[in-house]
Amino acid sequence: MHILVTNDDGVTSPGLLALAQAMAEFGEVSVLAPDHDWSGGGHVKTLRRPLRVRRVKMGDGTNALTSDGAPSDCVALGLMGMLSTKVDLIVAGINPTANLGHDVTYSGTVTAVMEGIIWGVPGIAVSLDGGDTDSYDLDYGAATDVTSRVVSAVIKYGLPKGVFLNVNVPGGPLSKMKGILTTKQGLRVYRDRLDKRVDPRGRDYYWIGGDRPTGVPKEGTDVGALAAGYASVTPLWLDLTASPMIETMVGWDWQPSPVFSANGH
Repeated sequence: MHILVTNDDGVTSPGLLALAQAMAEFGEVSVLAPDHDWSGGGHVKTLRRPLRVRRVKMGDGTNALTSDGAPSDCVALGLMGMLSTKVDLIVAGINPTANLGHDVTYSGTVTAVMEGIIWGVPGIAVSLDGGDTDSYDLDYGAATDVTSRVVSAVIKYGLPKGVFLNVNVPGGPLSKMKGILTTKQGLRVYRDRLDKRVDPRGRDYYWIGGDRPTGVPKEGTDVGALAAGYASVTPLWLDLTASPMIETMVGWDWQPSPVFSANGH
């Protein structure tokens, strides 16, 4: 296999190195990752400026490519011709904090894999629930073990077209993890707040901050699995259609509003 490895924390991230090393057992690995941290950047397509790519060495001396674009840009670059060999699978991570529930819309780790789906390439996003621990102090052993097991299963069973996997692994050693559960998206609880400040020239500026998000640990969800000590594997796809509403909306009256009609619009 040819696996494209990327992340949203930057090419120097220890989680990226751990992931690239783990994926080497499955075949050829190409690393193409951002040159700086894109956490929370979401799904980006850079169109209004050129993208720069350069070669770098990773911590173990292996070659990698890095770009000034977003994680999704990195995937697009690789699939559009930057890599000469066809990519069979995209694996993004290992993110040092969990990506649960609605996090998937913010996460550069997850949206890198989403970009692959658009190009018809399956993918797996991997995150470690490291909390406030510095990424360089985390134990990535459990995350790499789970990722290898998930990749092995994907190779064996395959994934339906358009489906990708969001994997979250509890922090701590592998010996304390209870197992792997297939889950659905849970509910994240965000505690964001706006911090208004004034610059030296008297102009207002703002930081979006707040406490780390929590979640509702409902059984069967990614949040619930992590809370119970399990790794979660959540199958996702890009189709956001609210299908139950389609039948309801068939009966809606789409005639012009009386207010607009009276005003001649």
